[in-house]
Amino acid sequence: MWQYIFRRVLYAIPVLIGVNIITFALFFMLNSPDNIAHMQLGSKHVTKAEIDNWKKTHGYDLPLFFNSEQHSFTQTIFWQKSIRLFVFDFGVSDGGRDIGEAISDRYLPSLSIAVPALIVGLFVNIVTAMVMAFFRGGYIDHWGVILCVISMSISTLFYIIAGQYFVARVLKWVPVSGYVDGFYSLKFIALPVLVSVVAGIGAGTRWYRALFLEEISKDYVRTARSKGLSEPQVLFGHVLPNALVPILTGVVVIIPLLFMGSLLLESFFAIPGLGSFTIDAIQNQDFSIVRAMVFLGTILYIVGLILTDISYVIVDPRVRFN
Repeated sequence: MWQYIFRRVLYAIPVLIGVNIITFALFFMLNSPDNIAHMQLGSKHVTKAEIDNWKKTHGYDLPLFFNSEQHSFTQTIFWQKSIRLFVFDFGVSDGGRDIGEAISDRYLPSLSIAVPALIVGLFVNIVTAMVMAFFRGGYIDHWGVILCVISMSISTLFYIIAGQYFVARVLKWVPVSGYVDGFYSLKFIALPVLVSVVAGIGAGTRWYRALFLEEISKDYVRTARSKGLSEPQVLFGHVLPNALVPILTGVVVIIPLLFMGSLLLESFFAIPGLGSFTIDAIQNQDFSIVRAMVFLGTILYIVGLILTDISYVIVDPRVRFN
């Protein structure tokens, strides 16, 4: 197993380099160091001397990929801004804030929303899908699929606005937005978690329903029924355990969001998490923060894939590391 993990870590290095290059190229296709300096200085009447001084101070006075004067790849913006990421030194933002400190301050608010939303959403989606699979072909299954399609067709923004209006403004059960640390944060994260679960129930339930129906048609299910097991025993005792591998595959996609946060939810509910941090950086064209968050998200996704492969062995003894 350790050899497999070591190989996967080695494979991750060229992936991280490629993602870093693509992020860098896309950002500077739309922006130039002069534009970044002009935005960070925040004035309409900025002299060229002020722009040149800001670029020199923040390391944007170098060529992008190749320094033809020194015939060097290291004396470039890409090298100077990117190489430190591989030792998790995120540096300082273009606005002058320590990025590592900002991440450490903001990851807990992101986790406080993402973890409950993942756990509750997973439970609700699986239980609902199991009920629809139990009554497959009947009215509950038929209308459940229709409601899932309708739910998938509605934008997440609608659920956010509707939740803020009815739950927060009309019923006044929770605040419209905001966040505080500690126990009292529960009243601020309850609505974002509810919105996240409701917005994802359509797609999640249909996905798990399809997995369960595929498992139900297999031979081992007919064998279990022939032994006299009830339908709930078949579903929860045989179908659900055998569907864990594709379920884990779906969950791994969500793992980076546990730390990176939800961009829409954190922005609309004023949660000071990593999602809103990234949105603000994009709006302010702060390349240092953008590249750091993309790099961190890639790391988390790769770690999630490795953990998923390991969990396959736990839930399915037939799987072996190669």
